[in-house]
Amino acid sequence: MSQNPSGHAIFVVLLLVFVSIFLLIEGAWLLYRARRGPEAMRLQRRLDRLAHTAAGPDRRSLLKPGRLSELSFVARILSGIVVTSTLHNLLGQAGLHWTVARLLLLSAAAGAAGLALGLLGAQPPYVCLVLAGMPAALPWGYVATLRRRRLRRLALQLPEALDLIARAVRAGHSLPLGIQMLAEEMQQPIAAEFRLVHEQVSFGVSLQQALAGLCERVPLTDYRYFAVAVLIQRQSGGNLAEVLGNLSKLIRERLKLLARIRVLSAEGRMSAWTLALLPFLLGALLNWVNPDFMRPLWLDPIGVGILRALLCMMLLGIVVLSRITRIRV
Repeated sequence: MSQNPSGHAIFVVLLLVFVSIFLLIEGAWLLYRARRGPEAMRLQRRLDRLAHTAAGPDRRSLLKPGRLSELSFVARILSGIVVTSTLHNLLGQAGLHWTVARLLLLSAAAGAAGLALGLLGAQPPYVCLVLAGMPAALPWGYVATLRRRRLRRLALQLPEALDLIARAVRAGHSLPLGIQMLAEEMQQPIAAEFRLVHEQVSFGVSLQQALAGLCERVPLTDYRYFAVAVLIQRQSGGNLAEVLGNLSKLIRERLKLLARIRVLSAEGRMSAWTLALLPFLLGALLNWVNPDFMRPLWLDPIGVGILRALLCMMLLGIVVLSRITRIRV
């Protein structure tokens, strides 16, 4: 009879331990979902986009700045670096939800892997630097490529967006309502940018600050034209629908001229790519076909000096060719 109460006590203790562990796991899951769940991440992205709005000279922003890192001490270190805000804006323009620390960590890890590969292969110092620099530049090239594609997409969508706002204004709607209709009916990525403008105006941000934030997030000349046209019309008056319609026609003609220039300069750009890649491809082919013929270029001191001079001249030629074939409109 004396063992029965102790058995009940052990059962109760085990039950309490089970309930405690279950509640601990449930609490950890709820905490993770509240901070890292889909709803929390979507809200954080919206707050990060709202943080790009430039505050006035006599105002302080009520929004927290965009996250620079998942770790607080790393974010504090990065916040003291001037170039960090530029990198944060660059990631936002590329449409990536990365932090600055993640970009720097990926670049450093890729560079360290390339450097370790060069050191394990007992390569010369300049070869190790090349092996470290090329992988380290891959994340930056990925971000730059996404940014270029997104900005080009935004530039192509702007005339249609201006026509939609102009039609809404002609129908008697206000400009903020026209921007809301644009955000609901247009495709990404322009819908997200103008939705942010509408939300900022709805939360009490002035239209001038909202358009300034739009021009900061989208560093394109056409968007600056749109912001200037809207602000001048609000100050001096006039037919906003006509102004937006004329601006849309102007941007379309500019895009047509740019496309025509790209077609006419296609041969020159192809020649530039051929001249830039042909020496490297030819050198690799000769080294594969006849290694003895190319060996003095790698081993002889005179050959190494000639190779360095040729690489410097090739880099200079690539820069010149890229500037010749790049025509701004």
